[in-house]
Amino acid sequence: MKIISWNVNSVRARIENIKNYIKESSPDVLLLQEIKTQNENFPKDEFKNIGYISYVFGQKSYNGVAIISKHKLEKINNSFIKDNLKQSRIITAELKLKKKKIELINIYVPNGNPVDTEKYEYKKIWLKKFISNVKKKTQKNSNILIGGDFNIIPEEIDVHDFKRYKNDALGRLEIRKKYRELINLGFKDVYRFKNEIKQEYTFWDYFAGSWQKNYGMRIDHFLLSNSLIENVKSISINKKPRSKEKPSDHTPIELEII
Repeated sequence: MKIISWNVNSVRARIENIKNYIKESSPDVLLLQEIKTQNENFPKDEFKNIGYISYVFGQKSYNGVAIISKHKLEKINNSFIKDNLKQSRIITAELKLKKKKIELINIYVPNGNPVDTEKYEYKKIWLKKFISNVKKKTQKNSNILIGGDFNIIPEEIDVHDFKRYKNDALGRLEIRKKYRELINLGFKDVYRFKNEIKQEYTFWDYFAGSWQKNYGMRIDHFLLSNSLIENVKSISINKKPRSKEKPSDHTPIELEII
């Protein structure tokens, strides 16, 4: 089963890129973040025409997440945490893998910048609530997959120049500790588990020639329960969509489990 996560930075603005990518990669499940549209304006028919069902938790102009699937999913939930600002940042579903029922959690973590504003406080509170609820989930279901845009640089190797980001909301130590706290609940960062020293990125800013210079960062992740790690066949970052015309500033991360 191929599960892919991609912050598309507006699903309607990138719809042709997304459809072309789906036709090339044929994911079973595609987790989308930053769709930037309300539920009623989401292009469900575009995805239906190529064989996919859409589950959407949208928001006007900002944020928003969705799950696109070849097969019907169960237990769709848009209220995983109580969001102080009522933003659309998490959608969950139940995914069946052979005899296992996997809790699939698609997230778009707040950016948090600038760090001296309420945006950073919101990110910290959001992460605290999220970790608390994931901990509760692990007590009921040991098979969990969290995927999405975490807006967290886990380690120095995960960004082109860590010194520039050590006091940024993506790279601050207290934020990276939150990421570690989440992993310590019984997860593996699948990409880093499979690639101990490889330096690849999932995001390149639109400015200052970041893509051309490879000034990127790895902030899109898959965290998989330890109980499922032996089911991982492969994980890779597909850079091709970032090189297309009118691209998202993120590129897909592709997980295959058996």
